[in-house]
This record gives sequence, structure tokens and C-alpha cells, in this order.
Amino acid sequence: MDIIDADIPDVKIISARKHGDERGFFSETFRDSVLRDAGVNHGWVQDNHARSERTGTLRGLHFQAPPFAQAKLLRVSHGAVLDVVVDIRLGSPTFGQHVAVELSAANWKQIYVPVGFAHGYCTLSPDTEVLYKVSQYYSPQHEGGLKWNDPALSISWPFDASATSLNQRDQEFPSLAELTSPFNHEVAN
Repeated sequence: MDIIDADIPDVKIISARKHGDERGFFSETFRDSVLRDAGVNHGWVQDNHARSERTGTLRGLHFQAPPFAQAKLLRVSHGAVLDVVVDIRLGSPTFGQHVAVELSAANWKQIYVPVGFAHGYCTLSPDTEVLYKVSQYYSPQHEGGLKWNDPALSISWPFDASATSLNQRDQEFPSLAELTSPFNHEVAN
């Protein structure tokens, strides 16, 4: 596995190697010791699998507040997404900035999303499947979010609002200026 820091250093982009032959391929997509060496130290507690049937399906921007704050490790097994991570840690030098990366079955990249970041993605192809590990159990009472198309975030989503499919909850999240972030830069790290 190759692991590099994204433009926001706490976010990691991971490239797993594929070993192929006439039968197909083999890939080690998770190795705890390699991730720990890169500073990703979590006891992952839950695996999630999401399928989106339509291109332009947007999920996010989500986070969970402490004590159920989640770090995430995501990859795409079928299709492609534009994955976006926004720093919402108060006092962070990169507060309000984001990382956007394409994750796909073709490029086989993964992204590590640390605690203190809002996360979302938009599907770039139909029948997209996203698999991800989380460091804390899902807790609906601790769920939060950030407005996906807040102009202050300057995210270049692949589709405008009229071509994007998202649920009612995700449409009602606050803007960055309205957000009361539960994260502090020094505590989140």
C-alpha cells in the first residue's frame, strides 16, 4: 500500500496494489500495521456498504459528534465517486478547507477521513458501491452535517443542484457559518 498526505495533511490517500493474472486480481485493501505506521491508529468497529443506483447521488456532508465521532476509511468497489472531506475543527489552520478526490473501482484509491471532518460523496457513475470502515459505532443522536453546496466551501461538485439526488436531511444541514462545530483542532487530533 502506498499512503500519501492530501492537501490537508491529516487526510490520507491510499493506493492499494493489485496483483493480476489470467484469473483476475488479488489486492490487500487493508493492513492495520501499514496504516498505523502512517499515523492511522484506530480500532475499526464497523464496516458499511452503500450502493447508489443513479449517477449524481450525493450523500453528505456528514459527521458524528463526540463521544461517537468517527474516523472513516473508504473505497469504491464498483463505479466511481467524487469524495469530499471538509475540515470542521475549530482552531485548525485548514478550517473550512476541503480535499476532493475521485475514488473508483478503476483507480483503486482509498481515503482516510479523520475525526473532525465532514464527509460526503457524489456518484459519478450508476450502480456505485462504496465500502467503508468506521472507528466508532453509528449513533443517530450524534449525527450532524454541513450544507453540501455552501458557497463558502468552494467545492466543485460534478453536478449542480438540479442534477443531484439527495435526501431531505442532507438538504437541511447548516452552512459553515451557521455550524456549531463539536470539534476542536487540538482535541480532534
